[in-house]
Amino acid sequence: MKSRKLLLSTLAAGTLLFAGALIAQDMPMPSSSASSAPAASASAGPAASAADAATLQTAQGQVTVKSVPPPAPSIPPAPSFKQLANGGKAITQAQAAAYPPLANDFGYADRNNDGKISKAEYERWVKQL
Repeated sequence: MKSRKLLLSTLAAGTLLFAGALIAQDMPMPSSSASSAPAASASAGPAASAADAATLQTAQGQVTVKSVPPPAPSIPPAPSFKQLANGGKAITQAQAAAYPPLANDFGYADRNNDGKISKAEYERWVKQL
């Protein structure tokens, strides 16, 4: 009986602490007034647009969110098969390192998994770029 009272009082105290923590973190949602609508930030610079930065008014103060996607990587055009193979009949993995996109896709470009890329495999891979 004593252990049941201890268990119930511990459970009640834990519930009250948990409820208190939830109530302390509960914040009212900002109203849909003009001050809380996203707007372009003045400090974002001339190159930034409204999509790049947004200013929000919260209960704690003003928050500026700047989100810009990274620039797309520029991939130079694929060199000729002859150039990569150094005049040979196939491109090895070491030779593919001269063109990073091919080195990255070496396993995919090597369709027959023989450890080298034939001219037909290379041309098929270049078409998919």
